[in-house]
Amino acid sequence: MSDFSSLSNQFLIAMPALNDPNFSRTVTLVCEHSPEGAMGVTINRQLELSINDIFKQLDIEPNKTVPPGSFVYQGGPVQENRGFVLHEPLGNWESTLAISENLGLSTSQDILQAIATGQGPEKCLLALGYAGWGPGQLEHEIRENTWLSGPADREVIFETALELRWQAAAQSMGVDLNALSGEAGHA
Repeated sequence: MSDFSSLSNQFLIAMPALNDPNFSRTVTLVCEHSPEGAMGVTINRQLELSINDIFKQLDIEPNKTVPPGSFVYQGGPVQENRGFVLHEPLGNWESTLAISENLGLSTSQDILQAIATGQGPEKCLLALGYAGWGPGQLEHEIRENTWLSGPADREVIFETALELRWQAAAQSMGVDLNALSGEAGHA
């Protein structure tokens, strides 16, 4: 497909009318997008787990105090028992997908070991599960006005308070979600 345009390193912001419980009011970072489909990680759905809970499950003994607020996120409804670490800088981990020149998504346990010992990446977000789309599905959903898409903003991912990320991601694109109607075609 010659006119394919990848949405990798873009935010997908759920439009106000999206009522799917998996994605209502979410911000998802598209990590990989090709004609075969897309995968992303939701960055604003916190689970009732801390990173220390994950360390315990994996028998990783942290020798550094993990800061409070090191929560685990619900990355999406696919493979919810699989961990993904969204991080910067990119680093050199066993299994990393480069999203941009500074941002990566790692799935190998070595990055968790490094985080537990204070040798991990400068910024990171740990998620369980991911969001996935089949060939053409994401493009169709965007055409149907399910998602607002635009450039990812590292500040929204790593610096913005959880409850503000949905609005902040849209504002980084100049959109006020409060001004959008859930109704289509009504002036």
